Amino acid sequence: MTSLTDAIKNAGQHWSIEVTPPGAGKIESFAEVLAEGTTVNVTFLPGTDPKDTVDVAVRLREDGMNPVPHIAARSLQSKDQLDDLVKDMTNRAKVEEVLVIGGGVDNPVGEFSDSMQVLATGVLQKYGIKSIGVSGHPEGSPDISDDEIAHALGWKNEFAKKEGLDLYIETQFCFDPVSVVKWEEATRKAGNALPIRVGIPGPATIKTLFRFAQISGIGPSMRMIAKQAANVSKLLTVQSPHMLIAGLSEAMAADPESNLKHFHYYPFGGFARTSRWATGVAEGDFNLLPKGGFSVNESA
Repeated sequence: MTSLTDAIKNAGQHWSIEVTPPGAGKIESFAEVLAEGTTVNVTFLPGTDPKDTVDVAVRLREDGMNPVPHIAARSLQSKDQLDDLVKDMTNRAKVEEVLVIGGGVDNPVGEFSDSMQVLATGVLQKYGIKSIGVSGHPEGSPDISDDEIAHALGWKNEFAKKEGLDLYIETQFCFDPVSVVKWEEATRKAGNALPIRVGIPGPATIKTLFRFAQISGIGPSMRMIAKQAANVSKLLTVQSPHMLIAGLSEAMAADPESNLKHFHYYPFGGFARTSRWATGVAEGDFNLLPKGGFSVNESA
């Protein structure tokens, strides 16, 4: 039987992390804080030049990493712009993998309103990109109805089969392992076969985590943070996501059929700090186990 320590170590392998273009400007060398070959997502922020995302991807490739730039559908003007962008990504940064999202703008700036329309253009296949991440919402989304999310997930599964692509789901950041596990089970029952990277908030103050959770509009996680934030003194402490890691790792070890495969870290408490923490999880030399252990069957 796999111990919880071994389960955490196994689940922590092949993790990924993300960085914004402004955040990347504060990092002198990615090779100094990450192991060679680490997968790093590069965000495409609303209202910014997508070339900024490509420039960071170039730096990551030069530093020996696997850059995964975001492609935000609602921030693109046209299919021609998409074509130019993906061509730039593959030519300059040797990109082999991307994350296609709807994007955080209320009104599309061009002809795309969702990620499915971007996928359906065939532009990614044209430039040899077969590994593609798409968004997952274990706690729902303030921008998309549950029915729309379910339809999109079904469409993406069929699209992956039809096109012979390696699609995977990368979720928004979460804090409640029970919600994530139940969501995975429900989507699997509904037909999802895409592997899942679970969004993990890196160590940060509760105040910082609460701010990001509030912006994202995530439900159970907001309530979980609110309970912890009731003690004002805790707002100044660092909150380690050990309970989330432990719960997810236990569930992954217990269910071989689970689509939960890897962790994707959001470095809210700092890129270098989060990368060190994620490395500790994968190497099994980080004290993650809460006193008294943890069961995914416990109520949050």
